[in-house]
Amino acid sequence: MSRPHAGRVAWITGSTSGIGLAIARQLASEGASIALHGQGQASAGTEALAAEIAGTYGVPVRHYTLDLRDGHAIAPLAQRIAAELGAIGILVNNAGMQHVSPLLEFPAGKWDDLLAVNLSAPFHAIQACAPAMLERGWGRIINIASVSGLVGVARKPAYVASKHGLIGLTKSVALEFATTPVTCNAICPGWVLTPLVQAQIDALAAREQIGGDEARQQLLGAKQPSQAFVTVEQVAALASFLASDQAAQVRGAHWNMDGGFTAA
Repeated sequence: MSRPHAGRVAWITGSTSGIGLAIARQLASEGASIALHGQGQASAGTEALAAEIAGTYGVPVRHYTLDLRDGHAIAPLAQRIAAELGAIGILVNNAGMQHVSPLLEFPAGKWDDLLAVNLSAPFHAIQACAPAMLERGWGRIINIASVSGLVGVARKPAYVASKHGLIGLTKSVALEFATTPVTCNAICPGWVLTPLVQAQIDALAAREQIGGDEARQQLLGAKQPSQAFVTVEQVAALASFLASDQAAQVRGAHWNMDGGFTAA
């Protein structure tokens, strides 16, 4: 089995489920030591998850908790990961929040929370991790944005604004590091069947008083021409490529994986 990332350390925020967990498994299978991260407190379940990934792929795996709304705590966490696992060579800013509401009813607190987690936290994490990447002469920064960073979507003002901002941050970082061996790129998935999206399906079903299957098809039919969800494994495979040496000249990309969402 190829282990292109043996000896490297990957920190994936929001990696106890969904896209983040799939990326963690992918990079672990390629030999990277893994810093899992969750917003909530550690539990027997999260420790068991770390042990399972470590046992399956034979790499060090540790689980860390941090509420990413506390931007000042991000650099200390990066320092702790580096002390316990080694210098972070791959940073995947995956953690995200969502809230769906008409603009005029959108809670100000939710706006602040989404911008903090979806946009400010990646900035703080990049600022914390990039110096060691530059010093060591290699680094990969991968931001999980969204197709909502490329188009407007009603009833999601904070999510759309934060993901547009994340793509802008990606471009700015990529240009600043353009002559170095550190790259920065973004992945923009369409509808991926994650817990975050499942919550939207459930809300749509409740609002329209329809079944779950019909709600899924409504969600896909409105935007995703392929009529199929992107899988977390597909996103993880793209992240793996962007973390590879073969992607050394992919810089500042916002790579959409959206079933044709933005092709229309």
